[in-house]
Amino acid sequence: MLSVLIVLPLLAAALIGFWPGHISGKLSRQVAFLFAIIIFLWTVVLAVKFNPAQANQQFTEFIPWIESLGLNYNLGIDGLSLPLLVLNGLLTCIAIYSSNESLQRPRFYYSLILLLNAGVIGAFLAQDLLLFFLFYELELIPLYLLIAIWGGARRGYAATKFLIYTAISGILILASFLGMVWLSGSGSFALLGLKTTTLPLVTQLILLGGLLVGFGIKIPLFPFHTWLPDAHVEASTPISVLLAGVLLKLGTYGLLRFGMNLLPEAWTYLAPWLATWAVVSVLFGSSCAIAQTDMKKMVAYSSIGHMGYILLAAAAATPVSTLGAVMQMISHGLISPLLFLLVGVVYQKAGSRDLNVIKGLLNPERGLPLIGSLMVLGVMASAGVPGMVGFISEFIVFRGSFAVFPAQTLLSMIGTGLTAVYFLILMNRAFFGRLSPQVSNLPRVLWSDRIPSVILAILIVIFGIQPAWLVRWSEPTITAMVNSENVVPAVSLDQGTGN
Repeated sequence: MLSVLIVLPLLAAALIGFWPGHISGKLSRQVAFLFAIIIFLWTVVLAVKFNPAQANQQFTEFIPWIESLGLNYNLGIDGLSLPLLVLNGLLTCIAIYSSNESLQRPRFYYSLILLLNAGVIGAFLAQDLLLFFLFYELELIPLYLLIAIWGGARRGYAATKFLIYTAISGILILASFLGMVWLSGSGSFALLGLKTTTLPLVTQLILLGGLLVGFGIKIPLFPFHTWLPDAHVEASTPISVLLAGVLLKLGTYGLLRFGMNLLPEAWTYLAPWLATWAVVSVLFGSSCAIAQTDMKKMVAYSSIGHMGYILLAAAAATPVSTLGAVMQMISHGLISPLLFLLVGVVYQKAGSRDLNVIKGLLNPERGLPLIGSLMVLGVMASAGVPGMVGFISEFIVFRGSFAVFPAQTLLSMIGTGLTAVYFLILMNRAFFGRLSPQVSNLPRVLWSDRIPSVILAILIVIFGIQPAWLVRWSEPTITAMVNSENVVPAVSLDQGTGN
């Protein structure tokens, strides 16, 4: 059942890209959207058939592949990967639907999005370290090309910067994976049975350091964040939706699955430093967002701050905080794409994202009143207003982390206040007040432009009111994962090395 999710986007990409003869952009978009809908519905079927009470991997598939390298085609799904899988399917549908029908080279464009989808799905399903790495790298080139070809004026610079950073990330992750397998004496790269906990503490710390930097680049965390604002600003709106909603989650997913889960002793030793790192990322990202005048760059910097909450929760490594980390991934995966979609509509209709140029867009007659209303909802959710999914995810993160790291948790909570500050600046400058002359007589916003944002807004409210519909899928897996780590309260370096 799981292989279908990987084969379908690959098949669709080949069908669109290599179909003989001419295919119009409209037809390419329709075919890609049809396949994306099928893939999303298949993830929903998996979610319906998934047994939330079962903590281990479900729907597993195993095929021997390259036995001499210890590489096998090993797939599975649990409560950690299932919500991200469904989210990926939904956002891929939205990205394709939101793409411009008149863009250049549409067949290549939609083929790349489907390849990107296949890579992300494979990474979330892989139960083999090397297989995860192959899928992790598969999404690199499609995203690079999507930014470099269909991006803004500085797309070449942004795409190259993304490529360099992500290539370094992949090298570090691969080195850590190889070290885990070779040093532990494992005969394969399979996650099940990997005996990394028997390694000396110093060795674990070195391996975990590679994972922290590698996945820290992908998330991204300070100071490895500099590629993200450039990539978001130059990428088209649909690509920003995928980048913020799903691709950043490969980094947080990797930290939980391979860092915290495989190297618990080293994770505990570094946990106070990780919590401090989270505080720095939260405050830095939020502070930088306040200083921005480009709406899209402001939303991009907000992602850096909100990703820091996930690191804080993972550092605490309690069942509640880790569940909060998963909730925060889903929450950010809904809220940030909504904000990018709305900023994209504003840019398309007003011709600018500059807060010094656009004003009064909530004007009911000549402005963008519905887009402005949805923006109000989006910024309220991002700022953690009760009744939205952003509130419950941040509450669970702080509730689970406070008992372990009270000081770092309180400092991270300042980020919530800063989020309200920079988004109030955005709303006050862009949407309130008198409509500025530079953006008068705006084109009408069609319902086709509104539907994706409305869908995300509805989900944000539904899961904010009824978060149990999300929690039930992940709680047993997260509880079992944290409890099985047998992490000791404190570890000294001398004890870990046996000296």
